[in-house]
Amino acid sequence: MDWNHYRFRSLWPLPVPPAAVYEALERPEDYPRWWRQVREVTRLDDTSGVVRIRSVLPYDMTFTAREVRRDPGAGVLQIAVSGDIEGWARWTVTPRGTGSLARYDQVVTVTKPLLRRFAVPGRPVFRANHALMMRSGRRGLLRHLRTV
Repeated sequence: MDWNHYRFRSLWPLPVPPAAVYEALERPEDYPRWWRQVREVTRLDDTSGVVRIRSVLPYDMTFTAREVRRDPGAGVLQIAVSGDIEGWARWTVTPRGTGSLARYDQVVTVTKPLLRRFAVPGRPVFRANHALMMRSGRRGLLRHLRTV
């Protein structure tokens, strides 16, 4: 088993139409306004940018995100990531009842040296840190969508 390889899935049920959720998620430069763990997004061009995140644990993760798929009809936004993590992440937004479901899938390998050193003992803590970040993101997005 590669202790530095992670697969994550988060499901965000939201009482908001899919189009509004998709519209918010396709603007990563706005994430720091509503998702406190996304500390900074710097656009490099129309399809890529540098992202800096930090959750509960005292370390930042910085990576370049490059758009590989933007399909509003299917509700899909997918990026390739490189830097402190390497791999991909994808949002899929679908109707759910009168609202929507935002599904986040991520498959990455950690390349940040500090985190690689603590791969085995730190794995459960790193997974919990990610879960906390995702819960906070859902709450932040919901607040953001209610004020838009």
